[in-house]
Amino acid sequence: MKVLIINTSERVGGAAIAANRLMQALKRSGTHATMLVRDRQTDSLSVSAVPSSWLLPLKFLWERLVIFLNNGWQRRQVFAVDIANTGTDITRMKEFRQADVVHLHWVNQAFLSLRTIERILASGKRVVVTMHDMWYITAVCHHANTCTRYESECARCPFLHCLPGIDLARNVFRRKQQMYARHPRLTFVGCSRWITRLAERSALTDGRRCVSIPNPIDTALFAPADKAEARRACQLPDDPDLRLLLFTCRRITDEAKGFRFLSEACRILQTQHPDLAAHTAIVVVGDESAAVREQIDLPVYSIDYVSSEQQMVQIYNAVDLYVTPSLQDNLPNTIMEAMACAVPCVGFDIGGIPEMIDDRQSGYVARYRDAQDFADGIVWALHPDRYDDLSRHARQKVLDNYTEERIAKLYMDIYADA
Repeated sequence: MKVLIINTSERVGGAAIAANRLMQALKRSGTHATMLVRDRQTDSLSVSAVPSSWLLPLKFLWERLVIFLNNGWQRRQVFAVDIANTGTDITRMKEFRQADVVHLHWVNQAFLSLRTIERILASGKRVVVTMHDMWYITAVCHHANTCTRYESECARCPFLHCLPGIDLARNVFRRKQQMYARHPRLTFVGCSRWITRLAERSALTDGRRCVSIPNPIDTALFAPADKAEARRACQLPDDPDLRLLLFTCRRITDEAKGFRFLSEACRILQTQHPDLAAHTAIVVVGDESAAVREQIDLPVYSIDYVSSEQQMVQIYNAVDLYVTPSLQDNLPNTIMEAMACAVPCVGFDIGGIPEMIDDRQSGYVARYRDAQDFADGIVWALHPDRYDDLSRHARQKVLDNYTEERIAKLYMDIYADA
């Protein structure tokens, strides 16, 4: 069986990392798996890219322009939606023709158009869709937030301004609905039970199989190591009494990552727990990380965005706690990575986060958007009487649920029945 995994990027972004790790997991299980992307970052022989063309950036600009127009010429939310009105026809490529199973992941930003997806579904190949966000089960948005219109029909999308006589969201929703209806064996896989439940409620997936399979991780690479040595390698203080918190994301200033709640939690630590705060610092990893120094009351050690997994393993092993105040997330790779390195986590009760962090067993799940409870979680998790147990349970949670062998087997069962 030849499996072709399709994603916009090879390594940039959470979906790309997860898709690439799945390819590696399938290969190590003995399955012939390759990846097809628009944006290639390595020279891996298992990864192919669509032919380079001056049209590729123009397609991306065209999609954004149409969204911009339908948004009343406003930039607000212009990247919160994708309409898939243009893209590359991959069905003519040999990588596609040779595949037995076509596994779609995150294919947005003018990589695959709805027309291309229709051709993929009509090709007669087995097709599986993994949902890294909600785009496959809504009309155009990646995260519907509190909107539930996708459960009946997306129309007058809150992310768009309807032009007179034109409802772009309704048009895309109906086209997806017709497309899915012609292919009853199409399987939707959610990376978390949370997004799978949302998929089951969507009018687009009516009668389709929706299952939950988490992302895999290499537990031999992401594993505990000596903390003092890791801190020296990362040029961080090796004071054993200093507690380091880690916050990381692709773009620190992304409001959805909830940095302001972390900033407020740090202020609470300074006010309510000055003794702990005096021995606590935060490591911030990501683009624009240095810009947040003035927003945190604790000492800040900033590290630019890291693409090397080996370097990230060192960073995880250098810190004591991973903090993720994300306001919308499916199944964050970063939580899985931290826990694999035996680092407890603190996060909000949103999306798939409470599925990963077993509250008060491998970390702390704070009330949504509650900076006080988030701060309380940090204090609770760092308590020396329970920290070792939290670390041990964090590592065990990954070994029990997210290993490459387990996830590859689950997907092979899906492919066989697709």
